[in-house]
Amino acid sequence: MSKRVRNRAVRWVIGVAVLLAVTSALAESRVDCGKLQSKVLGRAVPYCVMLPSSYDESVKTTGSASVSDPTLRVAQGGAPKGKRYPILYYLHGLGDNEQSLVNGGGWNLYERMLEEKKIGEYIIATPYGYRSFYINARDGKFAYEDFFVKEFMPAMERKYRVRAGRASRGIMGVSMGGYGAFHYAFKYPERFVSVSAHMAAFMEDPPANLGGTREGRLLGDVFGNPLDKQYYQRNSPFSLARTRPVATLNRLAIYFDVGRNDGYGFDAGNTALSNVLNSRGVKHEFHVFPGGHDWSFVVEHFGKSLEWHGEAFSK
Repeated sequence: MSKRVRNRAVRWVIGVAVLLAVTSALAESRVDCGKLQSKVLGRAVPYCVMLPSSYDESVKTTGSASVSDPTLRVAQGGAPKGKRYPILYYLHGLGDNEQSLVNGGGWNLYERMLEEKKIGEYIIATPYGYRSFYINARDGKFAYEDFFVKEFMPAMERKYRVRAGRASRGIMGVSMGGYGAFHYAFKYPERFVSVSAHMAAFMEDPPANLGGTREGRLLGDVFGNPLDKQYYQRNSPFSLARTRPVATLNRLAIYFDVGRNDGYGFDAGNTALSNVLNSRGVKHEFHVFPGGHDWSFVVEHFGKSLEWHGEAFSK
């Protein structure tokens, strides 16, 4: 082989290797974080979105924001073209933020389960939830539920290539986010096909005296201080579980679990909600596992949620 031919062959091999590397990089799953300018809340709300590996292949848009825009205004229109995906909304716990799932190992588990074909591809979107419990505050000053339902969900489903309809939309949460996920799923069952939660902040009846208690500090800003029990009950997943038609609730794929030694006593609340669902004949899967109220418990069982929603989307 001549030196010229040999050099040409070497360049060709190098070129192929570079092309394969670039192709591989383009096919990797990625996280897209930005801010959504909310008219309802009067601020820019941070969010992160996990996109599966095939998302960036042959992306085409028609007048919409690109997938890397740092800020997205609700008024923007236009939908990206290309393959569309189901979407799972993830609601974080109190004290966490929109990046907690990525920073806490949830992103790595999501990628690994995708690579191992244990779940189908779908998008995961998580907004910053503040201390809202994901509902409208009683005093009307912080209408987070209005933001989530009227602004965040529509904006995400315009910006990203999301399949239309409830059959392609799930919601899950952790602790405070578990409360929010079940509140939304039970209140808006026409919007979601599946719901799950880990160590959800469920209390059937809040303590009579919240003053100075840990629960009081968590609930006061949202449900009133002193706590308005009627407002609490009206928004509670318990009330929604008791009043929504059974046939409607049975359209949801429902899963939740909690630690046997939950430091906030949410094991009792989760068990009580399961009992309510059982008494009405609402299909669901519920487990009390060893563990407490911490991130290690979530990480241990998070894969079950990913599989749960993946199965619901596949149906």
